[in-house]
Amino acid sequence: MPLIPEEPQIHESAQGPRATPASGRTAPTPRPVPGPRPAAPSRPGRPGPQRPTPPVQRTPRDVAPAKPGPSGPAAPATTAATPQIQLIPASAEGALDAAEDAVDLLLDSGRAPGDLLVITTGAQHPWAEHELSFGETSYWAQHDTGDDVFYADAAVASRAASRPVVVVAVNGGPTAAAATALSLAHSRAGALLIVCGDPQQINSVLGAGV
Repeated sequence: MPLIPEEPQIHESAQGPRATPASGRTAPTPRPVPGPRPAAPSRPGRPGPQRPTPPVQRTPRDVAPAKPGPSGPAAPATTAATPQIQLIPASAEGALDAAEDAVDLLLDSGRAPGDLLVITTGAQHPWAEHELSFGETSYWAQHDTGDDVFYADAAVASRAASRPVVVVAVNGGPTAAAATALSLAHSRAGALLIVCGDPQQINSVLGAGV
C-alpha cells in the first residue's frame, strides 16, 4: 500500500467492654460484632496467617466448563507487532543526508544511539567506510556492543540484529538492492522504520509485498 510522505516524529471488628461480674456469677464474655477481620500483618521472613475460605455452594450453571487438556485446540499464536513506517522524500543524492537528519531528530527526542540501525543501498556511510578500514572484526564488534548507531550496507545488513528503529537511505544502487534493504529493514525494525528516498520507487517496492 502506498505511503503518505511525512516527517519523522520523532473491618475491623469491635468488642464490647467486659461486664462487671456480679457476686457469685461470672459475667459472660461479649461476642464480637459480626464482620470480617483484617488479616494480621505478616512478619519479615514469616508468612501471614492463613484464614480458611468457607465452601461455596455452586449451582450447575455456576460451574465453569473444564479447560481443554493437551489434546484440545491450541491457543492462537501471538502476532508480532508491525513497525510503523515513515517515508521521507529525498533524491538518491540527498537520501543519506535525510537519513542523518532523521537520526539526529531521533537522538534529540531521547532515543538511545544503540536503538538505531541505518542501512544504505548505494554508497556506504562514511562511518562504515572508516570503521571497515580497521577490519570486519572490529567493525562487527561495535555492532555486537550495541551502544551506538550502527551503519551497514544493504549487502551485509542481513548480519545485523534487530533494533527498535531502522533507517533506510535509498541512496542509489540497483532496484534489487533497494527491495532487499527494505524487506530486511522491515524485518529488523521493532517499532519504527524510516525510509529516505524517492517516494515512487519506495512505494513500488513496498507495494510489491515488503
